[in-house]
Parts: sequence; structure tokens; C-alpha cells
Amino acid sequence: MQYALLGDIHSSIDDLQAVLNHISNESPHAELIGTGDLYECTVSKKKLHGQIYSSVNEVIQHPDSFDELLSFLSVYGNQEERILLITEQEEPLRNVLSNLPETLNAGRALVIHGHQWNPEERDSWLDENMPEEVLVFHGHTHQSSFTVDGNNIRIPVNGEVMLSGKRSVVNVGAVVESREWVLYDTVENTVKFMKAQKS
Repeated sequence: MQYALLGDIHSSIDDLQAVLNHISNESPHAELIGTGDLYECTVSKKKLHGQIYSSVNEVIQHPDSFDELLSFLSVYGNQEERILLITEQEEPLRNVLSNLPETLNAGRALVIHGHQWNPEERDSWLDENMPEEVLVFHGHTHQSSFTVDGNNIRIPVNGEVMLSGKRSVVNVGAVVESREWVLYDTVENTVKFMKAQKS
């Protein structure tokens, strides 16, 4: 079984389409799972002063036909949290966002956005909150990385790493601007860092 992990899209329809095309070419049968931050919230954390907006469309970048590309399961990210925090009206898109889970499973791996911890405290947070999880995929920082038992492992030129059975944490990178995603193969027991090229 293969899983394509992608996230931190931030409403970038061109980058998302490029990544989806790349996934279709490289692994057409992979199951897609999102790591959150699908949409870009246009109200920053610094501008939060208790205000409430009536509609989700007032606070997000929402390109035409963008929703149609989001045909895969995803966890929620901090962008989705903020959108829900500052809106109240019941509407289809808000209902979709409110139903996104915090975690999903990809084979034996756990998928989570990554805003739940401070970056420097990631491993201790996982040890405390998810001690049984051996393989974790996340996003949030927009920087792809691979660690084993808390040690950073250099990603090879070909992007493929073999999983060892030790605690492995994979940051899948970002779709927006970077066009990054990760292919997880449960049969080969590998993770491959991928990048769709810009035309």
C-alpha cells in the first residue's frame, strides 16, 4: 500500500494542481492524506481581537474550483482552527472544516498537522502524548525533514529513506511555494521525499 502525504497548501491552487499531477504520475494508486492547512486564513494571529465574522469566505483565500481538488481526507491545521475560531455561521464549507480530525492513520503511521507542539519540543510532546506511535507524519513548519529517535537524518539525493522500526518522524514539507510531498510505501517500508517541478 502506498500513501501520498501532502499539506500546507494555504489555498495555492496552482501548487496543489502541480503536486496532484505529480502524485498521479509517480504513484497513481496511492491513497492521498492531507496534513492540514488546506486553506489560507487572511486574518493573522496578531489581528485576533475577539472579532467574529459571519462567513468563512470573509476570512479565507478561496480560489474558484479549489474545493474540487480537495478530494482526499485530511487532518486540520492551525489555519483551519483559526477560521473556525473567528466565524460562526453554519455553512457547508465551515461544516467541512469543523469535521476534520486532529489525527488520521496511514497504515501503521499517524498523521497530524504539527502545530500542537513547539518545534523544539516536538519529540518530548510525542513521547508524552503519543508514546506508542513509531511513525509520525506532520507538516506545519514548511520544512521537510526526517528524524529517527530524535536525531536528524540527512535526506539522500534520491529522497528515499528506509524505515528502521525505531521512532521516525517525517515532516512532509509544504505544497505552497515548495510543491513538496512524501510517498510512504508500507510494503517496501520506505519514505520518499518528492517535489513537483515548476514549469
